[in-house]
Amino acid sequence: MGKTVPRKNITADQQAEIDAQRAEVNQTRRPTVKALEDVLYQAIPLLDHGFVRVIDYFGDDGAIVQAARVSYGKGTKKVQDDRNLIRYLMRHRHSTPFEMCEIKLHVKLPIFVARQWILHRTANVNEYSARYSILDREFYVPVPAQLAKQSKTNRQGRGDTFEGSAAEEALATIENLSAEAYSAYTRLLNEDQQGNTIDESRDGLARELARMVIPTNFYTQWYWKIDLQNLFHFLSLRADPHAQYEIRVYADAIAALVEKWCPLAFEAFRDYRMTGAAVSGPGMEVIKRLLSGEAVTQESSGLSKREWGELMAVLGGEAT
Repeated sequence: MGKTVPRKNITADQQAEIDAQRAEVNQTRRPTVKALEDVLYQAIPLLDHGFVRVIDYFGDDGAIVQAARVSYGKGTKKVQDDRNLIRYLMRHRHSTPFEMCEIKLHVKLPIFVARQWILHRTANVNEYSARYSILDREFYVPVPAQLAKQSKTNRQGRGDTFEGSAAEEALATIENLSAEAYSAYTRLLNEDQQGNTIDESRDGLARELARMVIPTNFYTQWYWKIDLQNLFHFLSLRADPHAQYEIRVYADAIAALVEKWCPLAFEAFRDYRMTGAAVSGPGMEVIKRLLSGEAVTQESSGLSKREWGELMAVLGGEAT
């Protein structure tokens, strides 16, 4: 097996910067959230070299309630409990009050995860530029438990775990090709990782061209700012058990941060989106027939085999 790249998530310089940021204390009149302040700027290690950390945030559960109540005219009855109002908003898909909260994250992640992530276009993103700077020699190598065969039933998912010599060969291939690619990258640049010239007798290729040989398991970084409503949409897809493991690791970490930031809103999101279920009109008809005691089968339901199976999964029954 090839030489394993030492695993680290943040450099000494980055840690010093984080310590300096956390040492600062700023007074403000705007509402703050102590649970999020306690972890502000801290890097949460993810995968072998990645992390996510909160850089800034705006708003809290109170901002959601405040925005929702702006629309109430004089003399109308107000909802007395903030939690009930937030749950009402979530339940009835009144999304704009959740847009009043924003969060900015610093994320270090493999490029192939970033390419999935960027499909969520309702955010502001600024990514590390390999046209300007030299990429670090950091690439993602899965742990053996995450090495899996192609699923036989899901074209974009994993099947049984690789074991034994097959797993060793896969890991060696990933590590060796990644190391060779970085060597080729620095040779093309004629610069090492610190930017020092390797061979004074020749010129290096432009950084914007040399980067093309870097595989998608190398790490990139970005600042990502998004409002809470669109963040909930991101989490509903990427924190789902069916999401790819590598992006789900980040989504789970972000979900934990959101729970600290807006606990009432997160509770409602968890109850109505993450652990709740949407049922189609025909699906509701099947449920009514089942509740009436009728023996409904997939053939008599009018649902496709796939939709029937999904409905049965929601109801905890067997697809017959």
